[in-house]
Amino acid sequence: MEIAPPPGSQRGGGGTLSPRDGGQPMAKRRPGSAGRRQGCRCRREPEKGKRLSGAGGVAARTPSGDPRRLRRAAPARAPNRPAMPNKNKKEKEPAKLSKSGKSGKDGQDNQEHEVSNKKTNSAPPPAQLSKIKIPAPQTVLKKEKRQSSSRFNVSNNRELQKLPALKDVPPAEQEKLFIQKLRQCCVLFDFVSDPLSDLKWKEVKRAALSEMVEYITHNRNVITEPIYPEVVHMFAVNMFRTLPPSSNPTGAEFDPEEDEPTLEAAWPHLQLVYEFFLRFLESPDFQPNVAKKYIDQKFVLQLLELFDSEDPRERDFLKTTLHRIYGKFLGLRAYIRKQINNIFYRFIYETEHHNGIAELLEILGSIINGFALPLKEEHKIFLLKVLLPLHKVKSLSVYHPQLAYCVVQFLEKDSTLTEPVVMALLKYWPKTHSPKEVMFLNELEEILDVIEPSEFVKVMEPLFRQLAKCVSSPHFQVAERALYYWNNEYIMSLISDNAAKILPIMFPSLYRNSKTHWNKTIHGLIYNALKLFMEMNQKLFDDCTQQFKAEKLKEKLKSKEREEAWVKIENLAKSNPQYPTYSDTSVLNSPVAMETDGPLIEDLQMLKKTVKEEACQAQRDQKKDRPLMRRKSELPQDIYTMKALESHCRADELISHDGH
Repeated sequence: MEIAPPPGSQRGGGGTLSPRDGGQPMAKRRPGSAGRRQGCRCRREPEKGKRLSGAGGVAARTPSGDPRRLRRAAPARAPNRPAMPNKNKKEKEPAKLSKSGKSGKDGQDNQEHEVSNKKTNSAPPPAQLSKIKIPAPQTVLKKEKRQSSSRFNVSNNRELQKLPALKDVPPAEQEKLFIQKLRQCCVLFDFVSDPLSDLKWKEVKRAALSEMVEYITHNRNVITEPIYPEVVHMFAVNMFRTLPPSSNPTGAEFDPEEDEPTLEAAWPHLQLVYEFFLRFLESPDFQPNVAKKYIDQKFVLQLLELFDSEDPRERDFLKTTLHRIYGKFLGLRAYIRKQINNIFYRFIYETEHHNGIAELLEILGSIINGFALPLKEEHKIFLLKVLLPLHKVKSLSVYHPQLAYCVVQFLEKDSTLTEPVVMALLKYWPKTHSPKEVMFLNELEEILDVIEPSEFVKVMEPLFRQLAKCVSSPHFQVAERALYYWNNEYIMSLISDNAAKILPIMFPSLYRNSKTHWNKTIHGLIYNALKLFMEMNQKLFDDCTQQFKAEKLKEKLKSKEREEAWVKIENLAKSNPQYPTYSDTSVLNSPVAMETDGPLIEDLQMLKKTVKEEACQAQRDQKKDRPLMRRKSELPQDIYTMKALESHCRADELISHDGH
């Protein structure tokens, strides 16, 4: 059995399944893929040289600039992403069907998740940890009071006995002492109302957790059968609790894009419990057949409820933990997918609020990557009925990169899904939300990068009608992002093969906006697109120009006829004897011609010359380095929250340091 590795994350999680689980490292990301999947919302730039998680804990280094920012770029570079090598044609290797000897439901689930032979070149994009990076304020920020942490049932007897170290007792007594320490760590302390209470006993618990982490990491044959229920019980007691409300009942709703998250006050203990449980799952001694008595559907359901935590550090560990459970417990796979679906349904149609959508989509990205071919009907329904409606939600920018990755993975698995996916995107296309429109354009280009020519023919007309509207958008970033499609070589090859259908759709919008758009950068990009069309098919370009001129003349004739008709009506009204009584000469003005397309160039040769000159000038202008970008307002940040998020150590780093 093979399953795809978990998503890499800037915040943690990820890594690959170890070889003993049948996993294999995920290939490096396709250049530019992460940046392309970002929406127009900006986030804090990673520090130069800061490690990002890749597959198997392999670190990658970020460039000094954040590719997720919108910027005006050179012609070969689209906004929201770095330059990428364009594909000439979509290349795919046929995937072999998995051959699993297992029978029953578990065996079928194992078979459907085996990785196909197609080598993937990308990993799910990481969910963001924090907001825009700005200089920290010097004074402590006073924020509107909100519930500061989860509601734990603090233990009554919190005085802990300091037990001897595991390494200091004979091997025969280590199991008994291990169980004692696990039970000792079930004691819960107050970190919220009285954080300075029980400091001595809090340190005893912290030391015990740290010692047990080291113990199961560096020792073998220590996870015996009696240990399993104790470990699961200790994890459940510490983790499964009531989460704080997401907003102050008397205050504003929590905005995940602007507000800093509420961090768990008990994180010093929670982090060690998560780390211990991950190492427990990763240990060579771990036996899923024994653990499945205790890690059951109820356990998974409670684990999924924690994904609504505001603390991104906790969601990071949860993401890695759930992915490990998905990989090791075949009988729980269908249940996990079903419960994730239920979370999405509730999010789309009821609450429109959930903190862990990006993390859940990251997990699904690696699961989808491992689907065997041909795709099951239930997986196609999941795409059409669950993933695509996620585009409707207002907070799309929080999880859009992960969502776009999942959609593209499906299309790479089964190209016949392209038409319903593109038509659904056009159906959900934003009408009044320009930043969201830029995200849709990003995703649409991702889809066009992997589309088959035979599928492109089915969707090109409605697709380019929408692109024509985007080119005409008064929001310059929408128009700019749409016009950058003409810098993608594979998309241009598709357009060239179908120019007879596409150019008549695009020409009126391109020509009108070359005259009337308020932004000069858009003028240059439009002339660049017209130049490419002109070089692509000279005769077709001439025909479209003449047709456009003929239509403009028809419009002028119709307008003249309307004006003459109104003049006749006015003259008839004047001939009425009662006309002087009701006339108001102050409002009787002749109709004003509404010419919005600018002067029409009568000479075709003059048009061609203008297009070439303006396109060359635009290319020269774009080669200049202009660090212009869109970014959200820089609001004051909470110093403690910023430092806590920056110091967070990723879950896959903790695992990979010890060779797991």
